[in-house]
Amino acid sequence: QVQLVESGGGLVQPGGSLRLSCAASEIMFSVYSMGWYRQAPGKQRELVATITSGGSTNYADSVKGRFTISRDNAKNTVYLQMNILKPEDTAVYYCNAMVFTTFIWGQGTQVTVSS
Repeated sequence: QVQLVESGGGLVQPGGSLRLSCAASEIMFSVYSMGWYRQAPGKQRELVATITSGGSTNYADSVKGRFTISRDNAKNTVYLQMNILKPEDTAVYYCNAMVFTTFIWGQGTQVTVSS
């Protein structure tokens, strides 16, 4: 079973940048669609960005133009580059892999945007 290990979360000032990484322990990583979701306290989990095995991307309107999802299949890793961060981006960010029809989730990593 694929397992996801996240890194890169932390504290950043408004307007700053942060890059999240999600490494998958699975040799067939290249065929999976991957995504990033986030959940703020008291809020529902929401989609941030997705990327298919073919490299097609999709973004939530709130992050378009600021966030970029990418993948490196040779490293079994998906990234989320976050620029021009805002306090409202503060949330726990979760990595997701769509394995066939099943969603596999990472443990989440805290991103806090504050001055």
